[in-house]
Amino acid sequence: PFVPLSAPVAMGPPRGAARATLKRLAAASSGGSARKGRDGLKVKKKGKTSTSSRTSRPPATWKADYPLIQRLRAQRDAPVDSVGCERLADPKAKRADFEWQCLVAAMLSSQTKDQANAEAMAALHAHGNTIENISRTPVALLDKLIAKVGFHSVKAKNVRAAAEICLAQHKGRVPRTIEGLLALPGVGPKMAYLTLHAAFDAQEGICVDTHVHRIANVLRWIRTKTPEETRMALEAWLPKRYWPDVNILMVGLGQQQQQTPQKLVERCLRLKSPAAALRLVANIGVPLRAGRLPALDALAGRDPTVRRLLAARGGGRGREK
Repeated sequence: PFVPLSAPVAMGPPRGAARATLKRLAAASSGGSARKGRDGLKVKKKGKTSTSSRTSRPPATWKADYPLIQRLRAQRDAPVDSVGCERLADPKAKRADFEWQCLVAAMLSSQTKDQANAEAMAALHAHGNTIENISRTPVALLDKLIAKVGFHSVKAKNVRAAAEICLAQHKGRVPRTIEGLLALPGVGPKMAYLTLHAAFDAQEGICVDTHVHRIANVLRWIRTKTPEETRMALEAWLPKRYWPDVNILMVGLGQQQQQTPQKLVERCLRLKSPAAALRLVANIGVPLRAGRLPALDALAGRDPTVRRLLAARGGGRGREK
């Protein structure tokens, strides 16, 4: 389901939803207690079983799946690889302008395909995508420039307000902290962590969007209800060396599952463990059907696992165990 964006907020310290988000972030980073957590992972406490968002070991399902995802995404040819948020700022711009453009790209990305976001950012670049210029641009004009992104009217107001806040409170620069970024209108944890990584090369948390949230749950790495719960659950056990790449790998996998599923199946067939890869993509929603790819039919004739995948409720609609 779509998550409504917040309305522009007045300049000043974080309050309301932003303050609540900061409290959740602080609680997650402090380790919390051993009481019931959001990800459903079980730990032992005083001889009893309870749930908590804190654990130290990655689940066995992740250990089996993640190397396959890395191989499937080795070519980096999904939309996110060429026109994702981290690619849309002008690398030749002044440092302050580059940081601002990273923030704007993240703000526009919510509920929007990367291709549409890239077009909106190109229009802003042509207009003059600097904090000073955007702060003077009428909201109605900004709305027209970014009309191809989702919730463009709300985002136009938020981008204009964010520019004014950066000028008034941060000496014309983008905040370099999670707290400062979350205080900006329309900026949630996903956008804040993405901005820190893209603009400042700082990896303080995992950026979780709908692709990461859905795939991590359907592959049974975690059990969560929201992207923010997924972020906290993953950060509890995912080794930090994987944090910089986990978003782009899984977002790209989700995009390919939705936009180019046959290419993904063909890539599975070229791996050393095609049956395992096919089971993974079937579990995330790629349809596997007989009679479409000769190589897949031939493999099914030799491998009973693949044969079951092709027969399982139309292929891809049910989870293969």
